[in-house]
Amino acid sequence: MSSKFADDELLTLGLVADILSMPKRTVRKWEQNGKIISVDGGSKYRWSDLQGFPQVRAMRLSSWDAERKICPVRPFRSIELFAGAGGLALGLEMAGFDAVALSELNRDACGTLRKNRPEWNVLEEDVAKVDFRQFEDIDLVSGGFPCQAFSYAGNRSGFEDTRGTLFFEFARAISEMRPRVFLGENVRGLLTHDNGKTLEVIKSAIADLGYTLVSPEVLKAIFYRVPQKRERLALVGIRNDLADFLDDFRWPAPAQRVYTVRDALKSGCLFSTDVPSSPGVSYSKWKADIIEKVPPGGYWRDLPPDLQKQLLKGSIDLGGGKTGMGRRLSWDEPSLTLTCSPAQNQTGRCHPSETRPLTVREYARIQTFPDAWEFYGSVMSQYKQIGNAVPVHLAEALGRSLVALLNKILNP
Repeated sequence: MSSKFADDELLTLGLVADILSMPKRTVRKWEQNGKIISVDGGSKYRWSDLQGFPQVRAMRLSSWDAERKICPVRPFRSIELFAGAGGLALGLEMAGFDAVALSELNRDACGTLRKNRPEWNVLEEDVAKVDFRQFEDIDLVSGGFPCQAFSYAGNRSGFEDTRGTLFFEFARAISEMRPRVFLGENVRGLLTHDNGKTLEVIKSAIADLGYTLVSPEVLKAIFYRVPQKRERLALVGIRNDLADFLDDFRWPAPAQRVYTVRDALKSGCLFSTDVPSSPGVSYSKWKADIIEKVPPGGYWRDLPPDLQKQLLKGSIDLGGGKTGMGRRLSWDEPSLTLTCSPAQNQTGRCHPSETRPLTVREYARIQTFPDAWEFYGSVMSQYKQIGNAVPVHLAEALGRSLVALLNKILNP
């Protein structure tokens, strides 16, 4: 399979909806209005017929291949906070960063980091107790700080007003090390968290630190060789004495193909072998008997009314679409966003053709961890580490953009 869509390649309705960031019903409506043409009995869409959409043009004209050749002009040194199982750190390493230290409190996640990179300096302690002044001449500080509301203790709503939150520790690390650039990543919901106040305080705090923030960007993982519908908000800041290079920063260009669950679990462009066997959780018999009847790509609404009630119990009378419940993945579409638990009613991710939750290694494949990356701890701990991670390929794409910026800074 090519790393690009062929002009005559046929895409499913769900895959087209993912690429265009539209609900399936909207794509169907466009089909009825003649804005989009379907083939193969109305279930598929030819890639060459989608060229009028900006998302498709961006993929076709992408500089992805050129960006994959970006290399650092010298080894760039990085420090990471809230490192978790290493998805972000591994992607940055692939892009050309050398991790000087990684801060992480969770014991199992630290075990994962040490198992895979014995040479990494893993700081297993409360980040609030780490004195970052011991690290000098750092190029990049990175981390996915948890999203927390602030108290708005004063009118300034700046750095001091973030005390008591983990963002404060991220900001403190920046203030103590003065890296050339920083990368913060978070859930898309940070944009609207607490009616947008949280992000405004973060922006003000960044300005207090003497950094200029690039306009935050929501990156869709499917455009970066990740077979998963995960979105992450990226915050990139440049030290003010280097702010003249702000216009040199470019968010990563999209890849020229979107990958599916089949690409994740079977041999092909993403992986050279089928997914290896590994432990996983299972459904109770009554639940398995119900999920068995959910079609690929379907969910609880595809069940008969009596089975809907059995599966959802009291939740069926609550509001909302409950679109995460009773979910079975499709071989021919990217996975839904992975969660920390693959078998719970609201977060379940059933295998496309077998009636069981995804295994640990299937989880890791969808997050684009290499098969050689081992996870430490109980099965549930491993699921949680993987579900919380930044997809490795997304991190690598972001890393290349940061390497390109630092190359410019060092060789203007």
